Amino acid sequence: MTEDAAEPVARLDLAPPLLGFLDALLRREWLVTNGRGGYASGTVAGANTRRYHGLLVAALQPPVRRTVLLAKIDETVELGGRAFELGTNEYHDGTIAPEGYRHLAGFRLEGTLPVWTYALHGAQVEKQVWMPRGCDAVCVRYRILGAAGPLRLRLRPFVTERDYHAHTRGDPGWRFGVEEIPGGVRVVPWQGATPYTLTVKGAAFAPAPDWYWRFLHRVERARGLDDVEDLYVPGTFEAMLDAGQALTFVAAAGDGPPPAGCGSLAAEARRQRRLLEVGDRLARDSVPLPGPGGLPPRLLLAADQFLVRGAARRSVIAGYHWFTDWGRDTMIALPGLTLATGRLEEARDILLSYADHVSEGMLPNRFPDDGGAPEYTSADAALWYVHAVGRYLSRAGDGDLLARVFPAIREIVDRYRAGTRHGIRVDPADGLLETGAPELALTWMDARREGRPVTPRTGKPVDLNALWHEALWLAAAWANALGQDGSTDAAAAAALRRSFTPRFFDDTGGYLYDVIRPDGTPDTSLRPNQLLALSLPHPLVEGPTARTVFDTVTARLLTPFGLRTLASDAPDYRGRYEGDVPARDGAYHQGTVWTWWLAPYAAALVRLTGDRRAARRLLEPFRAHLLEAGLGTVSELFDGDSPHDARGCIAQAWSVAALLDVWHLAGEAP
Repeated sequence: MTEDAAEPVARLDLAPPLLGFLDALLRREWLVTNGRGGYASGTVAGANTRRYHGLLVAALQPPVRRTVLLAKIDETVELGGRAFELGTNEYHDGTIAPEGYRHLAGFRLEGTLPVWTYALHGAQVEKQVWMPRGCDAVCVRYRILGAAGPLRLRLRPFVTERDYHAHTRGDPGWRFGVEEIPGGVRVVPWQGATPYTLTVKGAAFAPAPDWYWRFLHRVERARGLDDVEDLYVPGTFEAMLDAGQALTFVAAAGDGPPPAGCGSLAAEARRQRRLLEVGDRLARDSVPLPGPGGLPPRLLLAADQFLVRGAARRSVIAGYHWFTDWGRDTMIALPGLTLATGRLEEARDILLSYADHVSEGMLPNRFPDDGGAPEYTSADAALWYVHAVGRYLSRAGDGDLLARVFPAIREIVDRYRAGTRHGIRVDPADGLLETGAPELALTWMDARREGRPVTPRTGKPVDLNALWHEALWLAAAWANALGQDGSTDAAAAAALRRSFTPRFFDDTGGYLYDVIRPDGTPDTSLRPNQLLALSLPHPLVEGPTARTVFDTVTARLLTPFGLRTLASDAPDYRGRYEGDVPARDGAYHQGTVWTWWLAPYAAALVRLTGDRRAARRLLEPFRAHLLEAGLGTVSELFDGDSPHDARGCIAQAWSVAALLDVWHLAGEAP
């Protein structure tokens, strides 16, 4: 690892007036990823507020088995006979100690990499964090920007070894295994634990083993979860530095330091700059309308954080911090993350990888954190896969890819028609796709409470049938292109289309029912799921009926940050996503706003009105959001009630992907 400088990439600066307010700094989080499922993340203040925060969260079975190894580092600078603490911690009783945030003079992102500037009496210290691509390692560089004389820098690493969903409980009689190695130490918390190394070239390590007790994770407390953790400090690293000098702390999973090929800060800056150059070419060649206020470059960089290459598959992390790679999320997000950003090779690899996981016509809904067998509990993931293949082929025209994945697509369509797991089958009476298994939540509205779906959608969901109609038309066209007979698929699509509007359209309310229940009665909830019947390449509803539905959805569900999941006048509407787990599960799809629905909404808008500039205006509110919650990225969801506070994951793949899709759609020449 070198301590090389790098030309800044796409800077995003936090406003100086915010730097003096602890609560504001604790609410703003940064994220750095390594392309294999591992990450580093924390708050601008320096205190960890989540169990998921850590400087080195390694994916030990990439992209899963994420394990916190290094929780944080607290720094002390000794200068002119005074000691300045740069770290910040919050303890279980609300004590803040130390209060290093008070020395913060600046915070910015260079690309996706966080940079802090601390102003001390007579000196400025800059701190920057990055992860080498493809390595379970993190680098923290300290640089002295100005000082009247040499200063002493002392680094205190807080270590652990735990699943990222858990917390560490200390034991006063227990000491981690720590062995000194050249430039640092090798840590083995206990027999069988993952070893890792902490090294600082040019610094001396002084053993001082001790436990630090009862750190508070305030966000976990607000979520009604276990919120206190103990951390272990093996000792301190110390070095003398003068103006212009720098040193780099490196933490790396494994017995030794990361391979030399892991790269440097300059290498990571060059990689991010190349991503932006691809975006510039897209803007020149096919997207002549620029996005608002620097948003597209930030989205291009944010998209990169979700694309991962694991040992067994190429995939998409659904959201940081707690989601792994989910089949449904991957396929919904794939067009925006890859096609809108010019990353066609990665799209191809993901589609090929997932084709190998099709089982009984179904795509895995989730790959568990522990690396166990994939879960097949989604009725729509496989249909989103067909849609993603269609989007890819419309862009890439890749006949070889089609030939390789068509057997999987054939299996999806044939098994869905005949029947597969969980009562998923076509009703021969009307050609509509239906699901059984009322104890499960098989669509994207998958929250469950006390073993039952919060949003029951057993029967014939409107979105599932829109996706099924699309899959049938695509399967028919691809079968014909490959010299096979696609007439059965085309006939099934036509039959579904004839049945759809009479069953789903509420001409009194001017919208589509959400579900036709097993007893034939409609669920009259007004939800955004109906947008898929208007927005997919082969829509089920067109003409005046489509415009009526679109106008109703616009009037009653659209917010500045996406679509409400339930109309606000419904009895079950929940306007705020907060509280303990049952409260949040009860609100998850009952009024909360999801950004990912802006992509289908924009597609319907452009199809029905031709107004691409109106679609572009949907991006405007997110300029400010880039400096809130997860800095430089887009949250999972927002409150249904104004002011629509950001909630859930600080970085969600399909949220970022949706905005990239809208950007691309809004900029295409009419």
